[in-house]
Amino acid sequence: MRHIARLLVICITVLRYGLDELALSSFRQRWVRALVRVMTLGRTLDAPRGERLRLGLERLGPIFVKFGQVLSTRRDLLPADLADELAKLQDRVPPFPAEHARALVEQAFGKPIAAIFTRFDAESVASASIAQVHFAQLKDGREVAVKVLRPGMLEVIDDDLSLMRTLARWVERLSADGKRLKPREVVAEFANYLHDELDLVREAANAAQLRRNMHDLDLIMIPEMVWDLCTQNVIVMERMNGVPIGQTQRLRDAGVDIPKLARDGVTIFFTQVFRDGFFHADMHPGNIQVSVAPASFGRYIALDFGIVGTLTEIDKQYLAQNFIAFFRRDYKRVAELHVESGWVPPATRVDELEGAIRAVCEPHFDRPLKDISLGQVLLRLFQTSRRFNVEIQPQLVLLQKTLLNVEGLGRQLDPELDLWNTAKPFLEQWMDKQIGWAGLLEGLQREAPRYVQLLPDLPRLIHQALQPRAAAEQRLLEALLVEQRRTARLLRAIACVACGVALGLLASHLWLNTH
Repeated sequence: MRHIARLLVICITVLRYGLDELALSSFRQRWVRALVRVMTLGRTLDAPRGERLRLGLERLGPIFVKFGQVLSTRRDLLPADLADELAKLQDRVPPFPAEHARALVEQAFGKPIAAIFTRFDAESVASASIAQVHFAQLKDGREVAVKVLRPGMLEVIDDDLSLMRTLARWVERLSADGKRLKPREVVAEFANYLHDELDLVREAANAAQLRRNMHDLDLIMIPEMVWDLCTQNVIVMERMNGVPIGQTQRLRDAGVDIPKLARDGVTIFFTQVFRDGFFHADMHPGNIQVSVAPASFGRYIALDFGIVGTLTEIDKQYLAQNFIAFFRRDYKRVAELHVESGWVPPATRVDELEGAIRAVCEPHFDRPLKDISLGQVLLRLFQTSRRFNVEIQPQLVLLQKTLLNVEGLGRQLDPELDLWNTAKPFLEQWMDKQIGWAGLLEGLQREAPRYVQLLPDLPRLIHQALQPRAAAEQRLLEALLVEQRRTARLLRAIACVACGVALGLLASHLWLNTH
C-alpha cells in the first residue's frame, strides 16, 4: 500500500508539473503526439519547462534531486534551459528554517549554540537535498562550516528505495536484460551510498581519508574536520573560501589558468581512482570550488564527502589495463580483458567483440572534448553490451557516474581539452609502477616487516612442512613393500599350482600310453 501511495504521489507530481509532456515531447510518432495533446487537455502550464522540471524533482525528494544533479552536468545531452535550471539543484535546494537548524545543533551537542560558537549565521550558505551548511565561528576564533542533516530524510529515502527494489524485481523478472543488468544489485549499491550519506560521521571520516590521500598532490584542498564537534546529524569542519567552479568568467578575471585547471581535474580523478581506489563520487559543480587565495591559488577545493567510491586491487588492475588498451586503440586487448574478467561469457568470440568495440570508439579519437560525448559513447557501448551479454558490474556504477561528472566539468572549463591524451601518460606511469621494477621493489618494501618476522622461523617451518611429507612418503613406501610381498607370494602360489597341474597332466598322459 505504501508503494501504491508513493506511485500516486509520483504520478500526481508528474501531471502537476507537466513532466509527462516534457518526457514525451521528443517523440515524433503521431500517436505519441496525440497522447500528449489528450493528457494536456485542461492543464495550464505557464512556468518554463526547466523550472517545472526542477520543482517537480524537488517535490519528489532527495533521490530524484540526485538524479537531477547528475543530469545538470550533461549539457551535451540537455538543452541549455534545462541544464541551467537543474544546476540550481546542486546547492540551491530550498533550505529548511534556521530555527530548525539551531535546534538540531543544540540537540546534537547537548548545549546551547552560544556555548559552542561565538557566531552562528542564520542564513545557510548552501542547501542541498540531504543537508544544509551554515558558517560559524568557534570560541577559539576558528572560522568553520556547520553541516546539518535535514530532518526526516531517512523515512523519505527508505520509502523510495523500497519502491525501487520492487521495480527492480519486476524488471529482473520481465525484462530480457534483467539478469544481465542486475537491477537489484545496482539498487542495493545505491541504497548503501545513500544511507552512508545520511551518517555525517561517515562523511567526516571519508573527508579525513581523502585529505590524507591527497596530501602529497598539490592540486586539491579538503577541509579538516573538528572531531570534537562531529555527530551523526551535525558535523563541523574548517571553513574553505573559494570561487564555485561553475563561475568560469569570475575565475578567468581572477587570473586562473582554466586549461590547466581542466587538466588538473583529470589528474585528480585518475589519481583517486587508480592510485588510491578511493574517490570522491559526487563531483558536481556545487561541490567543487577553486581557491584564489595567494597561498593556494588555482587549487581545487572539494566539499561534500557523503558519497565516495571504492575499488579493489583487481578492479583497478582491470580498469587500468582497459583504459590503456583503449588509449592505444588495442581493441583486441580490451575484448580479451572483458573475457578474462568474466564480464562476458567465456564462449564469446574475441574477434567479434573487438570489432564491435572498435566501431564504437574509433570515431572519437584525436578530437577535442567539445566534439566528444562520453554519454553517447557509453550509450553505444551499452547497446553493444546487450548484444554480447556483458554483465553490469554494480561496484562500477558510481565510477561511471563520476566519470560523466568529470567530463561535464571538463566540458565547462575547457572544451578543447583532449581527455585521452591527458589521462594516458598518468595511466601508463601508474601501470609501470604496478607491474614494473618499481612496483616489485615497492611490494618488497611493503612486505619487509612480515619477511623479518618470518625469516627466523623459516628453517623450523620448512622442517615442519617436510616432516609430514617425509612420514607420508615412508608410509607409502612401506605399504608398497607389503603389497609387493603379497604379490610375490601370490605369484609363487600360482606358479606352484601351475606346476602341479602340469605334472599331473604329464603323469596322466604317460599312464595312458603304457596301458
